[in-house]
Amino acid sequence: MKLLRGMQSLRAPQPGCVATIGNFDGVHLGHSAVITSVVERAREQALSACVITFEPLPQEFFRPHDAPPRLMRLRDKFVRIRALGVARLLLLNFNTRLAELEPEAFVERVLLDGLNVKHLVVGDDFRFGKGRRGDMALLTRLAETRDFAVSPTETLRSGAQRVSSTRIRELLGGSDFAGAARLLGAPYAICGRVVYGQRLANTLGFATANVDLGRVRPPLRGVFAVEATLQDGARLQGVANLGTRPTVSGERLVLEVHCFDFAADIYGQRLSVCFRHKLRDERKFASLPALQQQVHADRAAAQAYFAQNP
Repeated sequence: MKLLRGMQSLRAPQPGCVATIGNFDGVHLGHSAVITSVVERAREQALSACVITFEPLPQEFFRPHDAPPRLMRLRDKFVRIRALGVARLLLLNFNTRLAELEPEAFVERVLLDGLNVKHLVVGDDFRFGKGRRGDMALLTRLAETRDFAVSPTETLRSGAQRVSSTRIRELLGGSDFAGAARLLGAPYAICGRVVYGQRLANTLGFATANVDLGRVRPPLRGVFAVEATLQDGARLQGVANLGTRPTVSGERLVLEVHCFDFAADIYGQRLSVCFRHKLRDERKFASLPALQQQVHADRAAAQAYFAQNP
């Protein structure tokens, strides 16, 4: 899959394509259904398949301090979309200039002149352009006078509930990992590179891998039984803390993972952390010895969980 960064990447003529637009946070089953439809239509029409998304996400631009937590970082979104058979991913910088672009101008400059879209597939509730004025009705009117087609897709449902990133965040916030996995189409995991931390865990007798969260601010906090997948594919069970470490006056959100019976040096490697079960909320302890005692208890609780749920 070819990554196109920004409008400047569209200066050269682009081959005709079938495209879709969205945040695709989490690339859940609803997103996958839309993207798969795009890939199939592109194959039928001998065109390429293209996905358009944004960085930062629009809600992060408009609400920088209280935007919804991300489900997935950009790198993992790229990998998931590529696996669906997409040929091109256009990553647009969502800034003031893009936010102020009228929907008609967005269609002309980005979709038609830029990407050479021949067929656009979007959700039935899709909104775009300045003031979110662009919708399916406007796209349909524009398609009647320009050389492209537009098709809506219905919202995917799981039982009586809509499959959405918002619903998945709610499930994760309630530690319903099985429910979130059903909507995501895969277990929820956080992926990142192992970086150097303060090495506090070593002083408590527990080596941990500190996973760089990047822009991701996960919709869950606490101590969890987890399954970690190393860069070489090896899987390890362990316990993880996702929080700010209030006992040591921490402020930055960190993910620390202790893998059972594992002591190899994995600094700089990528680690995928799958959350299996919440053990407790994060809390502040009166002293480091009290924290150390709780860490031992958390490790034992996670091992007991895996003994019953291998």
